[in-house]
Amino acid sequence: MTALLLAAVEEEGSPALFYTAGILLAVFAVAISAAGLRRSRFPEGGARAVMVVSVVLVVFTMAAAVISSG
Repeated sequence: MTALLLAAVEEEGSPALFYTAGILLAVFAVAISAAGLRRSRFPEGGARAVMVVSVVLVVFTMAAAVISSG
């Protein structure tokens, strides 16, 4: 996956980095939703970790959008 991201960054203006980041964010959102639906006490002490991962993925996706628009 790292090779894909590096290849996308090298080719400026390519939307591959943004697509990769967006897919990662969407998969994370679906996984968190599924976990929340299965367990009534989700995330049981891991709320901060879920929030941090969410913020990191959103910021990464936003940065990828700016980079790939160039």
